[in-house]
Amino acid sequence: MPNPASLYVHVPFCPTLCPYCDFHVVRRGGAWVEAYLKRLAEEAQALHQAYPKPLSTLYLGGGTPSYLRDRELVALFASLPWRLQEGAEVTLEANPGTLSPARLALLKDLGVNRLSLGVQSFQEEVLRFLGRAHGRKGALRAVEMALEAGFRVSLDLILGLPMQDVEKDLKEAAHLGVGHVSAYTLQVEKGTPFALMGLQEDPEREAWAMERAEEVLGEAGLFRYEVSNFAREGEEARHNLVYWRAGFWLALGPAATGQYPGEGPVYAFRRTNPPLPRWLLGEAPKEEALSPLEHAKEALMLGLRLREGVNVGEVERRTGLSLWPALEAKAQALAQEGLLFVEGKRLRPTRKGLALLHAVVLTLWEAL
Repeated sequence: MPNPASLYVHVPFCPTLCPYCDFHVVRRGGAWVEAYLKRLAEEAQALHQAYPKPLSTLYLGGGTPSYLRDRELVALFASLPWRLQEGAEVTLEANPGTLSPARLALLKDLGVNRLSLGVQSFQEEVLRFLGRAHGRKGALRAVEMALEAGFRVSLDLILGLPMQDVEKDLKEAAHLGVGHVSAYTLQVEKGTPFALMGLQEDPEREAWAMERAEEVLGEAGLFRYEVSNFAREGEEARHNLVYWRAGFWLALGPAATGQYPGEGPVYAFRRTNPPLPRWLLGEAPKEEALSPLEHAKEALMLGLRLREGVNVGEVERRTGLSLWPALEAKAQALAQEGLLFVEGKRLRPTRKGLALLHAVVLTLWEAL
């Protein structure tokens, strides 16, 4: 099996804890950042010994990686012993309020070439509702500075909120000149402040918002290549494509999850680190073994999120399983319903199929 050439690094520190967020995030408190950097360097050295292949993608997520101070960012990158392949994609998640020309110059020097900006909206009322630390002007200025500095830029938007002018946010994002937009609907996750407030999701409004996203962003040349992601040609998120194509990747940091090659009856091992306090103490990750069939089912689920779909023949080659005889009749039935395109052994979702993806996947899983 191939060695992973992608690495995810989780940076859990955030300037604000947004009421909708259920990621593993903490404030800077005490000497946690210093302890985090020390432990990260130790974990990176051990992981590099096992998986030394040069990286094609590196993704720093959070949390807010750009919330780290200059010397802390320098220390973080210095602790990663992997070489980068020529043309590697190096992405850093950033909040608009943490960027400045000097900070962008430092990130360039450290090798970052792609920024994922957590804008969420360009409307003041929406930003206040979401608990964001930046306003409209700050968001626009951050995008402008990042593009001027030569970064590939992706924007995150949350759509379908009750007070939001969805069209306005989409048109603003479409005409800023960015190459990528990730557009999500609000998920009210258990245990978050929004959940405790009793906030309810609105599936009809959210479905309409995603339809408008496909139309408005598509008209501006940003095409929907994944359920929630839109890009100009060649601007797709290469690191995230590793996930959606059910590949392997390495992971560092508290609560980070990686997927590693298995052997024998195990196709892959999924390892998830513990939260920050236990991770700092060196607690081992939780490990889950995935069988070839479990991998095949995941590959179907993830691949059908993509416009390119999933090549069942390729999944058969990776797993050694004979899947198509069991899947073909169900796939053809879904095609008759207008939910799938069946091209040889490649299955691609139609627009209607993307909207009803859960049902499509369950139908195919039933055949396996």
